[in-house]
Amino acid sequence: MFAAPEVFRMPGGEALLYEPNPGDEQRQKVLRAAAACPVRAIVLDPEEQHTGSAAGPRVSAAAGVDRIVIVGASLAGLRDADTLRREGFAGSLTLIGDEPYAPYDRIPLSKQVLTGWVPAQHTALPRSDGLDADWRLGRPAVGLDRHGKRVLLAGGEEVPFDRLLIATGVRAQPWPNADEAALDGVYTVRSRDDAAALRQRLADHPGHVLVIGAGFIGSEVASDCRELGLPVTVVDRGPAPLAGALGAAVGRIAARLQHDAGVDLRCGVSVQALEGDSGGRLRRALLSDGSTLDVDVAVTALGAKRNVEWLADSGLASGRWGVACDAGCRVFDANGLVTDDIFVAGDVARFPHPVYDYQFMALEHWGNAVDQAEIAAHNMISAGPDHWPHVGLPVFWSSQFGVEIKSIGVPTFADEVVVTQGSTADRRFVAVYGRRGRITAAVTFDQGMWLQFYGRLIERAAPFPPRMRTVDGRATLQPVPAEVRPGPSPQATVVLTGHQPSERRAVLVHAD
Repeated sequence: MFAAPEVFRMPGGEALLYEPNPGDEQRQKVLRAAAACPVRAIVLDPEEQHTGSAAGPRVSAAAGVDRIVIVGASLAGLRDADTLRREGFAGSLTLIGDEPYAPYDRIPLSKQVLTGWVPAQHTALPRSDGLDADWRLGRPAVGLDRHGKRVLLAGGEEVPFDRLLIATGVRAQPWPNADEAALDGVYTVRSRDDAAALRQRLADHPGHVLVIGAGFIGSEVASDCRELGLPVTVVDRGPAPLAGALGAAVGRIAARLQHDAGVDLRCGVSVQALEGDSGGRLRRALLSDGSTLDVDVAVTALGAKRNVEWLADSGLASGRWGVACDAGCRVFDANGLVTDDIFVAGDVARFPHPVYDYQFMALEHWGNAVDQAEIAAHNMISAGPDHWPHVGLPVFWSSQFGVEIKSIGVPTFADEVVVTQGSTADRRFVAVYGRRGRITAAVTFDQGMWLQFYGRLIERAAPFPPRMRTVDGRATLQPVPAEVRPGPSPQATVVLTGHQPSERRAVLVHAD
């Protein structure tokens, strides 16, 4: 029997679709889905088709919503469109994307694609034939006219809307020196084209690969290189791999994974410059400790930039932090007022989470994009009293060096961490994070079956350290500092105009 876990559910709500006698084509689809996303795989043959007779009410006419435009034709945009049709929206639906490709999954790009298991062009997301949408692919949005309710496209076209979803996501942070970034051999990994180009280069067996940045993407690329038998050096200015996401205490365990796999890991060091030969080919890297590396390939994994430039003159609260919104995905304008016709979902959204002291956060997680898009779609075509909040716990996973690392909650919202089960020496354990006496997150190394259990503890604001006896028979738990590095606080500069309350306005003039 072959099974594909259902793609659009959080842990605890996963389902399996079983096919006792799959054909060869179906079998290959299932295997590709399972390889691409072990946490949530793909619905291959959904039972319901979006033919306009979905269970939800046809609300467009009653609500005066006949035209919905989605800017961003990737995971969040596709899921929003799918949910709109499933909930009964029968009006005009337009999806705008800057890439020429149909929506594809980014998760396998830094995993199976680089090792050659899955070709980059085979990462397309499932798309219902009954979606009945107008696709504008390869046509980036360049502006937004809020008052005229129009999205402006490159080339001068204008697309009117009654409701708008912003789902433009993020792009890779480029190497800061443009001339060095242009050297033959310098890569990023974010898009399908990025992954395809890097895969081709790795398949040519370069002599030495440099990975700049030891976050999840950088660590996964390093893992791919070792799987391919390539020598690789990872350089990160932080104290340990994954320290920015999981804290240095757990990051040091990830460092041992890399050392054991033969990675030349250098933490507390940065790359000062990349140098090329007379033909423009990368040849070496200069490090902050004075050392020099001879390298043929450099992968810059320096984080992401949110795609908000097209909103610069829109009057919305958007900047390097993303697009600010409420828990119902309704976008704030520069005055802090909620808009009723513009929504946001996915990596580009920054929203308040009640579980985490209502702090605004942006989550670049697959599951968050899916869940937030569903909430946005429902609220776009529902009356105010029927709006849903986006309060689900974020879930994340990474496969590297033969270990599945999974998390639930927000590990960086913590000051202590404790291992409740398993052994860090065996790289098979559960680490639970806490802040001010309550559990805020859990991270597992090859123990993902426990995520649902700890997710329920987070939802109940259970005490930290956990008050329970574990399967390991531990009577006491000894927390240690999580060593979480505080992230930069988003900054925005505004000027205030007017004097009377009816005239007072804030104008965003600097969003960096």
